[in-house]
Amino acid sequence: MKIKENLYNQRIISIDALRGITIFVMIFVNELASVKNVPQWMKHMPADADAMTFVDLVFPAFLFIVGMSIPFAFNARLVKGDSSKTIWTHTLKRALALIIIGVFMVNASDGYDAAKMIITPAFWGLLAFTMPIPIWNKYDKNFPLWLKNTLQYGGIAVLVTLYFLYVQNTGAIGMTPQWWGILGLIGWAYLLTVVYYWLVSGKLGAMILFLIVCVVANSINLIPESALHQNSWFNFIAGHLTHASLVAAGVVISLLFFDRKVAPKVNWAVIGFAVLFFVTGYLLRPYFGISKIKGTPSWTMFSATICTVLFYFLYWLMEIKKQTKWSNFFMPAAANPLLIYILPGVIYYFSKAFNLHIIPDYFREGLPGIIWSLVFSTIMLLVMKICNRYKIQLHL
Repeated sequence: MKIKENLYNQRIISIDALRGITIFVMIFVNELASVKNVPQWMKHMPADADAMTFVDLVFPAFLFIVGMSIPFAFNARLVKGDSSKTIWTHTLKRALALIIIGVFMVNASDGYDAAKMIITPAFWGLLAFTMPIPIWNKYDKNFPLWLKNTLQYGGIAVLVTLYFLYVQNTGAIGMTPQWWGILGLIGWAYLLTVVYYWLVSGKLGAMILFLIVCVVANSINLIPESALHQNSWFNFIAGHLTHASLVAAGVVISLLFFDRKVAPKVNWAVIGFAVLFFVTGYLLRPYFGISKIKGTPSWTMFSATICTVLFYFLYWLMEIKKQTKWSNFFMPAAANPLLIYILPGVIYYFSKAFNLHIIPDYFREGLPGIIWSLVFSTIMLLVMKICNRYKIQLHL
């Protein structure tokens, strides 16, 4: 794969801002999920509702941002002189780490037989959520090597032990990927997309073709009468191509924006693709509906439309108009996305393991619950600011 000479080689603040905003909203909606009596538009839509809310947009937005970052990540490593082996090793490790963490998170929440577990499920969950921090922390160069190795290999040993301490509700020992979890789904979508991106050398036309293939496979997989729907391998691959379509959309929009010598005043190609995403979703809606839970193509394409429009606005505001100071509030999350995703789970399982009732029930319902969820999200951003300052940053 060759270096993309035309690819913009500076930090894109608007991508970081979109990532930070997405993570802030993600923490908010995750906390809000346990609050009773909130409006439906602040929750995930049911599987058969043929509708979506802003909550159903959070996961697609993160996938879209992953895609936007891929061309820059590959180019940076090529410019640095990394070999193909180094790049592929890093890519596979990142995808595998996301999948592993995702599976542990899923099994912490459900699927166990509490009566047969040697340690309580709450304490098991606490360890499962906590161990990724020492394992994947980005240690400072001056950090003692012996302590770094102790923390990393000790964390791995704990995760391996947790696997054998897990007792399924069927009585079997060890975890299963009941589903891959949000991080696991991101890992699979990322892996499929970067493999293809590398094979086609990041060519725009080839990435557009991949996006089309993803949408077609997603559609076929949702037709019960089709022969391919009955094929387990196709079902597995098409299921992950559903999410890869959003990663691919992010790659396409990123290339249209930044893989050029001179940025146009109005990027008609990006506007055209936003319209194309919308039209595709609109045309497929009568056949499959809009559903995040089912992973329908209309959901992915409408999400890609919204993400494209939102990013274009941020690009205009921050890269052209240079209005960036407002984004400082969200940047701590953008710099440490994995840790801020994990940390609320650590807090939850710590409270559950030690039977701590931190939040009064008054803040678990209605408007007080909504306000608390906003406050909690803000607190998490402040915690990330402290973590970033003291070099506690997860890096896959």
